[in-house]
Amino acid sequence: MRFGTGGKIWLGLSNLTTSLRPYPNLDTIWDMVARTAYTQLNYSPLLLLGTLVGMGIIYILPVIGLIFSLVLGKFLIAIASCLALTLMTVSYYPTIKFYQCPWVLSFCLPAIAFLYTLMTLDSALRHWQGKGGAWKGRVYP
Repeated sequence: MRFGTGGKIWLGLSNLTTSLRPYPNLDTIWDMVARTAYTQLNYSPLLLLGTLVGMGIIYILPVIGLIFSLVLGKFLIAIASCLALTLMTVSYYPTIKFYQCPWVLSFCLPAIAFLYTLMTLDSALRHWQGKGGAWKGRVYP
């Protein structure tokens, strides 16, 4: 995006942007997400519940389904779980390719979604404890 475009901000994909802040480990990424995730849900317990349930059904249930179906010998459930995981992998691959990451990371979407779900829950817990919006040693409402 170029300056002088009437104050508009480009919200699409770009490989030309870089973060000014370092995020060298999971802790720093976790804090960044937890700072604002519950804010994006308008501090709504109902939206939080819907998000947690939805993320669980879409991203986590296929992994759990595959594991338990193989243990219990329920091959129709295993096929459905594999299909869901395959669709996730295929749909995530263009993003992985766009950012020039190794293709094997396409298989990581369920794990990434699980972590993001936990970060969102942590964001709500921090808010309820009066610690939400913490940034540089200060807590913002």
